[in-house]
Amino acid sequence: MPKIKPFCALKAAPALLNNVVTRPLEYYGLGEARLMASENPTSFLHLISPELDNPYLRGSRQELVYKTIGDNLEAFIEDKILILEETPSIYIYEVKHDGLVQTGIWTLTHINDYLQGNIKKHELTVERREKLLAEYLQQTGLDANPVLITYHPNQIIQSIIKKYIALKPTIDLDYVDDTQHRIWRIDKEEDLDIMVKAFDDISTVYIADGHHRAASMAKMCLHKKTVSTDENAAFNYFTTVYMDTQQLKILAYNRLVRDLAGLTEEEFIVKIAVYFEVKRVEQLVIPTTLHHFAMYLKSGWYTLVAKPQTYTDNPVSVLDVTILQDFILAPILNINDPRTDSRITFEGGKGLTKKIESRVDNGLDTVAFILFPTSIDQLIEVADANQVMPPKSTWVEPKFLVGLLSHYFNS
Repeated sequence: MPKIKPFCALKAAPALLNNVVTRPLEYYGLGEARLMASENPTSFLHLISPELDNPYLRGSRQELVYKTIGDNLEAFIEDKILILEETPSIYIYEVKHDGLVQTGIWTLTHINDYLQGNIKKHELTVERREKLLAEYLQQTGLDANPVLITYHPNQIIQSIIKKYIALKPTIDLDYVDDTQHRIWRIDKEEDLDIMVKAFDDISTVYIADGHHRAASMAKMCLHKKTVSTDENAAFNYFTTVYMDTQQLKILAYNRLVRDLAGLTEEEFIVKIAVYFEVKRVEQLVIPTTLHHFAMYLKSGWYTLVAKPQTYTDNPVSVLDVTILQDFILAPILNINDPRTDSRITFEGGKGLTKKIESRVDNGLDTVAFILFPTSIDQLIEVADANQVMPPKSTWVEPKFLVGLLSHYFNS
């Protein structure tokens, strides 16, 4: 396990590559996305949300929405904006960003590996989001945003990667956000067989990012299985990018809270000092080790160090996101379910200090917490224990462009 296979990718025409691919819709505000779509008739956004073109579709029957997507997709293919590869391939994907180079394998994985627990998870999913994405997948047959899966380094896989990245890439894209994306096709039968067997010999793999996409694909697939029992049908496979644990980058997922649940700053600090060593500092001190936090209030920056009684050796309770939730967010700020409480927001990634300070200074939020990133080893320990992390525990990079390679399983 896992069972992977090559596929005929739907990809942008080379001359239109920069126009077609995009960040996922959630990266943009509605107004920004609508402007981008109006100015670019070949953007993949037209295959994600037709409401960007016609706001009157909002609230309309879902059949009309999906018919519009289907019409747009048919036009993209007929006009050769998108081209379907003729030869099934497995792809090597490389992304460069922020001085980092990450390389992995872009392929299809059988959904049974997910359903049977061969692909281990570390997060819960939200049913409403699952249903929405499952409906999109079922109606459009378009799987354009891969699930990121990690595994322990494998010498055979690495040797194939090394062999191909010495060649000229099939796709070489400098995207508008200063990221660089390169793709090589593996279509030789001998190399494909080696790659498929190498993954089949891996004992355990883990979802690093994309729990909702995997769960939605599973929901859609189970529905289709009521009509077709063909295990080799295209809908049984979902797009996946495999990167070994040395390739992944996990950044902190920070928390901002709108209010102090009726407490003054002084009262709040007294309460958290029961479980944390609290120290006022002149400027942000980025946490560099476990159980160290930075906190920002209107009065300024503080460092917090969790006291030993706040955690155990359990792989979930030892996480900094758990400590913060169990000893500050829930008991002091009354945020018992961070997945649904509108008083908390999350910011992941790099370069957030000024944004976080600004939100507190402007009164949009009252307190912010900067965390030390969850490690890949912690992620694996949680998954191996069949436990789940609190929501928004990891900001995993890379984040994929949409439309770079797509699996069109209704084709």
